[in-house]
Amino acid sequence: MASSVGVDDYALTRVPESARYSWWSVAVQRFGQVSALSQFLLGATVGFGMAFWQAFLAFTLGSVILELIMILVGVMGMREGLSTSMIARWTGFGRGGSALIGLAIGISLIGWFGIQSAVSAQGLVQLIGVLPEWAWALVFGLIVTAIVMRGFHSMAWTAYLTVPAFLILVGWSIISELTRHDVGALVASAPPGPQLTLLQGTTLVAGGFIVGAVITPDMTRFNRSAADVAKQTLVGVTLGEYVIGMAGVLLAHAVKSSEITTIVTSSVGWIGILVVVAGTIKINDWNLYSAGLGVVNFVGTVSGKRLNRAVVTGVLGLAGSVLAAAGILDAFTDFLTVLGVAFPPIAGIMVAEYFVVKRWRGDLETARAAGTVPRDAPSWVPATIVVWLAAALIGRFVEWGLPSINSLVVAFVLYVVAGKLGLVRGVGMSRTADTEPAAAL
Repeated sequence: MASSVGVDDYALTRVPESARYSWWSVAVQRFGQVSALSQFLLGATVGFGMAFWQAFLAFTLGSVILELIMILVGVMGMREGLSTSMIARWTGFGRGGSALIGLAIGISLIGWFGIQSAVSAQGLVQLIGVLPEWAWALVFGLIVTAIVMRGFHSMAWTAYLTVPAFLILVGWSIISELTRHDVGALVASAPPGPQLTLLQGTTLVAGGFIVGAVITPDMTRFNRSAADVAKQTLVGVTLGEYVIGMAGVLLAHAVKSSEITTIVTSSVGWIGILVVVAGTIKINDWNLYSAGLGVVNFVGTVSGKRLNRAVVTGVLGLAGSVLAAAGILDAFTDFLTVLGVAFPPIAGIMVAEYFVVKRWRGDLETARAAGTVPRDAPSWVPATIVVWLAAALIGRFVEWGLPSINSLVVAFVLYVVAGKLGLVRGVGMSRTADTEPAAAL
């Protein structure tokens, strides 16, 4: 029955070479993820508080940070063909730690899925009316859920449709507004709002997509080579950050507002609402997709039961849509923001283990040659939990520098030191549920 509602998409196994995609197919999705409505809003926020060239420098620094993280973590996902929460079992976290990662991903991303469904519902009420906001939240959420249940292939086609539509609509919005202004004057103008420092602007850019960077293996496991990972990252992130982000900067200077709805509707009226809807679909499907993978890994780890990804996705999508319709998700925003400090150290630890310490790298390579996952995984790695907690606390409470990057770098350094001192040891051993080669789904 599970296969009739969607595909499992190799949730707990390696993605075989036969199921990989061209770098362009994945790059369109990465670009759609980075160039979504949230990136437009980020550009408007940065532009409201920074001059144009200062904002350009902030986007440059933030993009370099994000791209470095995405390429390193993405290459891991490509080589192993495993999702973020699965590969974590053999990159420092063990079975128990990977379950915690899966749960954190699931809670965080289903929350953002609901919040963005509610944002689209507000736009649909203005654009179409007919239904109340809560009903549009349900409709929008369930449509995205249906797309994600069909898996990566369905999401790729969604990207082919929504990304060009979003770019055309944004282009129309930009041209319509900027033709009424002297662009040279806007570039030279002072920020219209309270001024942001370069450090604050860079923090907004890097921190705004850090969770997306950490869960990069969920996407790059469908890539064919490390070169493909690098190409799609450089193309997708660079275009997404600069084209959409800097457009938001200019429009914030033109309209003198950081409110994205105000910006797009003042430029092109109801077409602006389509910008909101098209821009939300492409990031929201990945919110739900990664949430489903995380929960499947969590349940499989805790209970030993292998749930179908599509079924889990359907349940999570329905839950997120109902929460959006109920209007209670605003109360979770602060919680989700705090939860976000737990993500950067995950990338730091995984990169340190996979590329430097290599305590379990041999297990992964041996199993990869057989097309399986390692037969066993450590139950817990106590040193990792300590490093994770310490780095997250530093990211939360140390105000110097870039919080998300501070926590990531601290996690990397502490884990390498622990590894060199022989402190990275697994406690207990757990049998991996599925060690058979993945079959085409």
